Amino acid sequence: MNLEKIKENLGQRFSRDADLLNSIVSELKLPKNSKILDIGTGWGFMAIKLALHDYNVITGEPENANWTDWRSRAKLANVEDKITFKPFYAENLPFGNAAFDAVFLYTSLHHIINKSRAFSEILRVMKSDGYLIVIELTKEGVDLIRKRHINHPDAVNPKDFTKQFDLEASIRESKYLNAYIYKRKHNN
Repeated sequence: MNLEKIKENLGQRFSRDADLLNSIVSELKLPKNSKILDIGTGWGFMAIKLALHDYNVITGEPENANWTDWRSRAKLANVEDKITFKPFYAENLPFGNAAFDAVFLYTSLHHIINKSRAFSEILRVMKSDGYLIVIELTKEGVDLIRKRHINHPDAVNPKDFTKQFDLEASIRESKYLNAYIYKRKHNN
């Protein structure tokens, strides 16, 4: 199934961000056997996008936070077998040190209570040469969501919570989302 058909099947919420997500995943050029973690499953869009690129993905969020049916969307995209759901909190990840080549947070950081603790945990489970990709809503993105969900949290800037870590970031900006692509600084 091609991307245009998948966009049609998954609707406007997926298709609005699909091109940005696609370009980010493509640019990373991660090997297909990479270990990938998606924090904050939500609608499943990040995990689905990664699976469409033929990656196996572990995704999760707190056990009782499963507020939508991501699995039916993964079935529509024919990638359910590439996605494993595991309940967890970002502040206490149930994975070993240096377990992942890439960690993604797609519009989930603003929902995490202790963001500094979550970043400590993410960097613990991320390989030293791995990537951390934080995709967060812009003010316009929050305003759009608040048309349906009036009490949606404000947008946050990941840089406010990553200053204490030895990271380099590049930023991809769009109208509704900004993507922060982090790597550890390596001092030679």
